[in-house]
Amino acid sequence: MFELKIRADVLREVVELTSCIVEEIKLSIKKEGLYVRAVDPSHVAMIEMKLSKNAFEEYKATDQDIGMDLGKLRDLLKLVRPEEMVSWRSDEKKNKIILEIGNLRRSMSPVDLGGMTDPKVPDLTLPGKVTVDINEIRKGIRAAESISDHIAFLMTQADFKMEAEGDTEKMELVLTKENGITEITSPGTLRSLYPLDYLTTMFKAINAPTVTIHLANDYPTRIEFQVAGGAGEGAFLLAPRIENV
Repeated sequence: MFELKIRADVLREVVELTSCIVEEIKLSIKKEGLYVRAVDPSHVAMIEMKLSKNAFEEYKATDQDIGMDLGKLRDLLKLVRPEEMVSWRSDEKKNKIILEIGNLRRSMSPVDLGGMTDPKVPDLTLPGKVTVDINEIRKGIRAAESISDHIAFLMTQADFKMEAEGDTEKMELVLTKENGITEITSPGTLRSLYPLDYLTTMFKAINAPTVTIHLANDYPTRIEFQVAGGAGEGAFLLAPRIENV
């Protein structure tokens, strides 16, 4: 059983973030909040997210897992204003999920959980860490999109760089504590290359003023961010592209 009430813009944020990875998701609804963990079909990217019950206007739930079609949720949320409340509950007798927004009511069947796995978060040692203005990261991504299909993250003790190189062009964005970085820690120079299409989608979905990026040489990156204005937290993991030597 669960009976939840949440602002439409908060639910939309959760849907957009998870849609970066999969189209069907297993939501773990616990007494203390909602949890998500999923890997994309190519096993290149992963998301994990926790949304505390403080993100909800009303929250009554027993521990359970439900499968949701994110496309159907996304279509429904296009019809409502950000400030509207979404009432979201289970009808266990009919095996339905009921969503109500004002005078609009939608009943849908949960997605079968049989084919959904519980991915484990890899135990990574990522010595580099930088907290940075998300708009600066978006700027670097946009600048790289016309040059290459991948982008390099580089970190030193003093700065964080984004680089992209094509056949005839090269882009470099340098960030320091004077222009976008809040905090940075690195044992030395670190560098890793990542697919640009994943990063474009991820950073479009993140709705937070800053992100924290964890880095190592030719390792996955972990990108951490707040959700629902601080009432939740999320992280993307993205596998590197290994360069041919």
